Amino acid sequence: MTDTYAPPKVWTPAAETGGQFASINRPIAGPTHDKELPVGKHPHQLYSLATPNGIKVTIMLEELLAKGHQDAEYDAWLIKIIDGEQFSSGFVSVNPNSKIPALLDVSAVPHTRVFESGAILFYLAEKFGEFIPTDAAARAECMSWLFWQMGSAPYLGGGFGHFYAYAPKKFQYPIDRFTMEVKRQLDVLDRNLADRRFLCGDDYNIADIGTYAWYGNVVLHDQYEATDFLDVKSYTNVVRWATEIDERPAVRRGRRVNKIRGPEELQLAERHDASDLD
Repeated sequence: MTDTYAPPKVWTPAAETGGQFASINRPIAGPTHDKELPVGKHPHQLYSLATPNGIKVTIMLEELLAKGHQDAEYDAWLIKIIDGEQFSSGFVSVNPNSKIPALLDVSAVPHTRVFESGAILFYLAEKFGEFIPTDAAARAECMSWLFWQMGSAPYLGGGFGHFYAYAPKKFQYPIDRFTMEVKRQLDVLDRNLADRRFLCGDDYNIADIGTYAWYGNVVLHDQYEATDFLDVKSYTNVVRWATEIDERPAVRRGRRVNKIRGPEELQLAERHDASDLD
């Protein structure tokens, strides 16, 4: 790897790209091996890992259960992405994009697959009539912020996170490029939250759940070990908003599911009963 790069006429993958996730990166889709997914006893089968995208869904499911929706019960199966388990034939059948999280609703006829974390939040909100406004204008605002997060997070995770924390070498240009965009996004949030309790106003909804999973992690939990670098404390409205969400019991439960790193008491590799979190 050099400081300058002249792109070839036709790109081919390097023999060794380096970086933390090099072993699972590839330029084609589809399964690499045959393996069926397990199916548990609950209506919703979640195949995931406690990344920011993964915890969106476990938080949502725990929030629904906290509201008394027992039909929101779920089995959370661990998918070890570093081992390439997302490329099994069973996982690809639920998510052809081979990314976690993936949800299979076995209570639906026919069984319904849902992939992309934002789509899963929307599906569950619609199914249970919770955490999504019914008024047309409020609903539009909610969906706008949810889609904002889905479009913005690749700059935070795939851009900033990759070049700042995971790339085998650090180069100033990509770090500067993505840092500028991440700080602009934090400023967007901070300005919006200056006169709103939650992203859309007084009510907590799926836009907050989806956005908290990424930006709450950055400002409260030192994601990418970039707290000082990004000067996250300066975004006081974001910190206030994220802290309130972080303290919700369902959020604390959801953050533990499919977690296999960090303090042992906060880990729960798989969840198959509510008592698993007690």
